[in-house]
Amino acid sequence: MNQLQVSSQTLQQLLERCAQSSDFVTTSINLPDQQLTISYYKTLIDEKLLQYHVILPMQDRGREEKLEQLEHIRAWVPIDDIEITYEVDTVQAKLLCGSIMIQIDKSSLPCALVNIPNMLGLRDSNDTENEFSVVGPKVGFVEDIHTNIRLIRALIKVPNLVVREITIGSLSQTKVALLYLEGVTNKQYIDTMEQRLRDIDFELVFDSSQLDEIMCDNTWTPFPLFLSTERRDRVVYALISGQVAVISDGSPYFVTGPSTLFDFFISPEDYYLPWMIGSFFRMIRIFGVFFSLFATAMYVAITTYHYEVVPKDLLGPLIYSRQNVPFSPLIEVLFLEITVEFLREAGARLPSRIGQTLGIVGGIILGQAAVEAALTSNVLIIIVALSALASFATPIYKMSNTIRFLRFPIIILAASWGGIGMFFGIGFILVHITRLTSLGSPYMLPAFPLRVTDLRDSFIRSSYQWLNRRPQYLRTGAPTRYTPKVVQRKHELDDE
Repeated sequence: MNQLQVSSQTLQQLLERCAQSSDFVTTSINLPDQQLTISYYKTLIDEKLLQYHVILPMQDRGREEKLEQLEHIRAWVPIDDIEITYEVDTVQAKLLCGSIMIQIDKSSLPCALVNIPNMLGLRDSNDTENEFSVVGPKVGFVEDIHTNIRLIRALIKVPNLVVREITIGSLSQTKVALLYLEGVTNKQYIDTMEQRLRDIDFELVFDSSQLDEIMCDNTWTPFPLFLSTERRDRVVYALISGQVAVISDGSPYFVTGPSTLFDFFISPEDYYLPWMIGSFFRMIRIFGVFFSLFATAMYVAITTYHYEVVPKDLLGPLIYSRQNVPFSPLIEVLFLEITVEFLREAGARLPSRIGQTLGIVGGIILGQAAVEAALTSNVLIIIVALSALASFATPIYKMSNTIRFLRFPIIILAASWGGIGMFFGIGFILVHITRLTSLGSPYMLPAFPLRVTDLRDSFIRSSYQWLNRRPQYLRTGAPTRYTPKVVQRKHELDDE
C-alpha cells in the first residue's frame, strides 16, 4: 500500500501526522462554561479572518449560552461554508484545502470544518522570471515563506508533507523551512540537512542561495551541489521523488537536494512534451554544454598546434581569415570571450529593454568592427557566438555560470599543450566531479556509480510507463510512485 495514502486512520493518528509540521496549529477557545479546540494549517488560511469571523463571534456568543451540539455552530459563526462530518478522510481533505477544524471534545468526532481560504501574499503576475517554459505551468515563488509553503501544499495535499521551521541568523532571525515527504524521503537526508541548518552560525541571511553555499559538501568547487529553483513544479517533483527542499523567508528560491549533475540539465518542459521529443531536447542541451565548454578551446588547439587535422577544403578559408590578425589564437579568443562576458554582465545589470538592445546592437557592432580591424577572424566570431548561445541551453543559471567559468582554464590549457592540454583539463574535471557529493550522495549518479534502472531519466526522459519508480540512489521509503497499467487498445472493427 502506498505510504502516502492511508485509507483507514483515526482522527488522533491524522492529528499526530499533521502535528509533525511547524505550520500546523492546535489551539483552544476558552468559553465561560466549556473549551473548544481549533486545528488548522496557518499557511493555508487567513488568520485575520479566523480571528474576526470565528474566534471573536464564538467568544461573544459563548458568554450567553453553551454550545450543546456542534451542529449549532452554524448559528454562532457568520460563514456559510461550514460542514459537520464524522469522516476522517473528509477532515484531512478539508484541512489541506484551507479549512479549520473545530471540536468540542479534543481528538473526537464529529468535527466542524469551516472554510477560511488565504488569498493574501499572491501577486497578480506570479510567473517565473529566469526559468522559462513554453509548455506547462509558469507559477513561481515570492519572498514570503508562508505563501511559498501554501503554493507547495496546493499541489501536495497530504499530511505527509512535513514542514519544519528553523531560525537562522544572529541579527536577522530569518525563518527557514525544511520540507520533505514523511515515509518517502530517506531519514538520513532529512537529519543531515536539518543538522547543517542548525549548525549555521551567520549574522544575516538574505537569500536561500547563501544557505546553498554554506550547507554544501565541498566549497572548493565551481559546480553547484544543490539545485536552486524558482519554479513550483520543479520543487514538487523533487519532493515526490524523495528529495529535501529548503527555503528562507525573503527569498523566492527553493534549494533541493541531494542533487546530481543530471538534475541541472533537466527542464520541467521535458515532462510536458511526448517522451521522444523531451528526450531529444534534453540531449540537445547536454550536447550544447559540451560544445560551449570545448569549442573555443579546440579552435585554439587546432590553430596553434594541430593544423594537420583540418580538412584541405577548410584550411584555405581558415588561413585567409587569420592572415591579417596580429595576435596569437589565445589572445584572439580571450579578447572575444571577455567581450561577450562584458555584454552579458552589462545586459543583466541594465533595465530589461536597454539590456536587450545593448546585447544585440553591441554584439553586432563590436563583432563587425573587430573583424574589419583585423583583431579577430570571421571563423572565431561564429564559434564564440555559438558557444555563448549553447551556454544558455542549461535550464539552471548556476550551472550556466559554471560552464562559463570553466571555459577559460580549458582555453589556457589548450594554448599551452594543445590537444594534450584539453584532455588533461577534461580528465581533471571528470575526476573532480566523480569525487563530489551532495548530502553524502555521489554527484555523478546514476552514471557513476552505475545505476542502470535510474538511467531512464538521465540522458533521456523515458515514457511514463517506465518512470513509475523513484530513483534508487535516493533510497526512498516508498520506491514505487504509481503502478502503470497495460494499455489495451480496442478498435471499432473488433466489435463487428
